[in-house]
Amino acid sequence: MRHSDVQISDIESSPNLVTLFLARADEQGDKPFLTAKIDGHWQPISYTEAARRVCLLAEALVRLGYRRGERILLVSENRPEWCLSDLAIMAAGCVTVPTYITNTERDHAHIIENSGARAVIVSTQKLADVLMRAVVRSTHVEVVIDMDRPRLRQAGVKCLDWHEMIAAHPADPALAAAGANFARNDLACIIYTSGTGGAPRGVMQHHGAILHNVAGCIRIIAEDFGWGEEVFLSFLPLSHAYEHSGGQHLPIGLGGQIYYAEGLEKLAANIEEVRPTIMVVVPRLFEVLRTRISKAIGKQGGMSQRLLGMALDIGAKRYEGRLKLSDRPKALLVDTLFKPRIAKRFGGRIKAMVSGGAPLTPEVGVFFQSLGVTFLQGYGQTEAAPVISCNRPSAGLKMDTVGPPLPDTEVRIADDGEILVRGELVMHGYWRNEAESARVLRDGWLHTGDIGEIDGRGRIRITDRKKDLIINDKGDNVAPQKVEGLLTLQPEIMQAMIAGDRKPHMVALLVPDPEWTQEYCAANGVSNDPAALADDKGYHAALAAAVDRTNKELSVIERIRRFALADGPFTIENEQLTPSMKIRRHVLRQVYGERLDALYG
Repeated sequence: MRHSDVQISDIESSPNLVTLFLARADEQGDKPFLTAKIDGHWQPISYTEAARRVCLLAEALVRLGYRRGERILLVSENRPEWCLSDLAIMAAGCVTVPTYITNTERDHAHIIENSGARAVIVSTQKLADVLMRAVVRSTHVEVVIDMDRPRLRQAGVKCLDWHEMIAAHPADPALAAAGANFARNDLACIIYTSGTGGAPRGVMQHHGAILHNVAGCIRIIAEDFGWGEEVFLSFLPLSHAYEHSGGQHLPIGLGGQIYYAEGLEKLAANIEEVRPTIMVVVPRLFEVLRTRISKAIGKQGGMSQRLLGMALDIGAKRYEGRLKLSDRPKALLVDTLFKPRIAKRFGGRIKAMVSGGAPLTPEVGVFFQSLGVTFLQGYGQTEAAPVISCNRPSAGLKMDTVGPPLPDTEVRIADDGEILVRGELVMHGYWRNEAESARVLRDGWLHTGDIGEIDGRGRIRITDRKKDLIINDKGDNVAPQKVEGLLTLQPEIMQAMIAGDRKPHMVALLVPDPEWTQEYCAANGVSNDPAALADDKGYHAALAAAVDRTNKELSVIERIRRFALADGPFTIENEQLTPSMKIRRHVLRQVYGERLDALYG
């Protein structure tokens, strides 16, 4: 039996994520595990040292009185302490509740109260400033543990130092491994994701769900690319299920290394320095990179520009299966002179970049395939831990599909076209939300809300989305009703629809309130005529102020950057409202699509 088969079998039979990590730590020993740049230098933490810190922090949590199943909030940017805290929380038998660093005070308050978290772990002063306002309002948070020693002075809340907690207790990995006797069915984390009603819902991911994802993804790597010394560069938020499973627990399963990027602005430089073998990415990154690469080569002109054109031509022919014998000289030229230069930009040893979290434009995938970068599009949901399927070379790369399902994952298409999923990867439900759990989980099947089909080679193709949820180009979910509801609370706005699917930010279509408009016109001596108001700067400024007030209540990904005015109210008569007074998004997009798209110009 191959080493990779033994390792995959080990994951498939592992009782929980902590046991898997400690097993990998025992195997890898002093090999580097987590690496971050500190004072301009990459500084690694070995597997052995990571296991020691995880066990120390877990012991400290147990001595504080935290018991099995209790929830602990984790608020931090991507860094080694994030991973160590996550593993320690689980090693103590508790449940990790990751939250976005972009969360508002209101978001934090909702998640703290809904999850019933008794403790929170936070990194920086900036994050603590927002978080602590929600903690003070909480009825049950007793302890705040800080990574970077921010100033935390709040009455009634005990503040502890992350590093001092570790230093204060002995570590025994063997004892911790023996104590990690929870099962695959036990709850590992609650990841909050926006629902169509606006309030984030807590997806209950059990240990087996994430282990199922890890084993399935490793099988793809082992069978299609060969499993070696894998290096990951982490830059997507670890509070997102995609990075949590794919950028943290997958590398652990592989016994690989994780480097933490310094930020999006330094990502290109970090890629060249770290030389990753696998990257978990979102489509927006590749859209940006495609533009940058095309512009850079365009400026070089001459042979470089001709080689790019040649590479795209040959790549398209290869993808479509129409490469002729006469094309071989050009293909050889591209493969030997051009692709190695592109590969160097990605570190020189990248096996695959796996895109997920948001839909990928097929042309972007073909572009990078043409440059020699293996590009795999996946599909999933937080409710499925989150990977459901992934393209792989052995199944035939088709950029308008999201590949075949992971091993041991059942997928079928319902009579109405909805994609249904069954298997260990499916969540046990939404935390404290039986009604919504019953709606999406029926007879063991997860009703994804996506519409699709399965082609002759078993690959899933997404054709539409049933659920009313916006997914931006970075894979973040935005519940439109929440934002629209807040907009219409402003006296200046009667109706609103937001848009931003596959886009970098949200925009809005507004129907100004007629009474407010009349008052504005009277106060400013302006004719109450839509054509005249369309060009009135003061009118637009007043509406912009209303949008700005709303934005203060929203997270970064939800905020409205620009807006357009509708020609008139949304009504049942013009079919822009349903009989139950819900807006018909598809109708409004047909009417105002060009106007909304122009806001991104």
